Amino acid sequence: MKFLLRFLDRIRPDFEGGGRFEKLYSLFEATDTALFTTDEVTTKEPHVRDSMDLKRMMIIVVWALGPCVFMAMWNTGYQANSAMEAMGIAMAPGWRGALLTGLGIGYDPGSFWANLIHGALYFFPVYIATMLVGGAWEVLFAQVRRHEVNEGFFVTGLLFPLILPPTIPLWQVALGVSFGVVIGKELFGGTGRNFLNPALAARAFLYFAYPVQNSGDSVWTAVDGFSGATVLGALATSDVHAGMQAIDVSWSQAFLGTIQGSMGETSTLACLLGAVVLIATGIGSWRTMLSMLVGGMGCAVLFNVIGSDTNPMFQMSPLWHLVTGGFAFGLVFMATDPVSGAMTEKGKYWYGALIGVLTILIRVVNPAFPEGVMLAILLGNVVAPLIDYFVVESNIKRRLVRNGA
Repeated sequence: MKFLLRFLDRIRPDFEGGGRFEKLYSLFEATDTALFTTDEVTTKEPHVRDSMDLKRMMIIVVWALGPCVFMAMWNTGYQANSAMEAMGIAMAPGWRGALLTGLGIGYDPGSFWANLIHGALYFFPVYIATMLVGGAWEVLFAQVRRHEVNEGFFVTGLLFPLILPPTIPLWQVALGVSFGVVIGKELFGGTGRNFLNPALAARAFLYFAYPVQNSGDSVWTAVDGFSGATVLGALATSDVHAGMQAIDVSWSQAFLGTIQGSMGETSTLACLLGAVVLIATGIGSWRTMLSMLVGGMGCAVLFNVIGSDTNPMFQMSPLWHLVTGGFAFGLVFMATDPVSGAMTEKGKYWYGALIGVLTILIRVVNPAFPEGVMLAILLGNVVAPLIDYFVVESNIKRRLVRNGA
């Protein structure tokens, strides 16, 4: 790699101020810092030296998302192969089926590789479309504003495909990520100035603009003609007397993630592995995670105690809420966004608790939106600056009283 480093150093003057390609500096800088560590480092006192910068934070988050990416591919293939086996379909439609057949890969849901590769053929096109379109917007705004391309999109570009169904049309992926990057972030000044999580803003746009392709029973399994409800959807539309019997999967299946749902949100286990990485490295706030968990589970217990003769969602236990929908994924990767979430230490407790309560409130009281996490976090994003304001004001008043002012 030394030859590449020497090559980049040699052409750098052409991209810096006064060079032939000065206007393309953001592209050069993005390539250079993606491949190598910056040579602008602090070596002497009195500066504080820290190896953790934005690029390394983003890389660690990407690593933490690894288990969810794996489950996004494996479970998508598993659900598709299981549905094909149940329906007696011998071959997947379109180019995916032709490619799998050409590679000699079958559709056995008991085969690890058959599931993984089949699911990858759905996940990677969505991921590539997200990175190409979203990355193009990032570069365009960096060029216009004459600043560096921010590494934050590497995380947004991975989060967005994970919260989508496998059947999502690629043109909607492009439209959604465009909305998330341009309207959800760049319109407010770019990374560090956005008050909404860009990936969730993109998902919300698609959810309300194109509900047929983003909700319902037919979008969660990549097999034409197959209809399978998520756990939350099945319970929300069931007879109240059937109760939890309307759910045809076990709690352990839901915990492992072998159920219907958005590609990367189904496995609570994968999310917990990611949480360990984020907490151990200090990137993800354990305060936000803990308070969201306590708030959500406490609200679920309250609804269990209240009960309902007409709404079956009141019967869902806290442990079931934890392993269904995107609760665990939102808790670990979305609510902990350091830009759109609360920034004060005490505020993180209130912020997380608010999201947890709102998630269960939306799920239970309004079954028309059985998921709840997406809307709850976006509402939390809007309220986060207000939470921080009151926390800071409270600290100021307490210090004034302590100092006798």
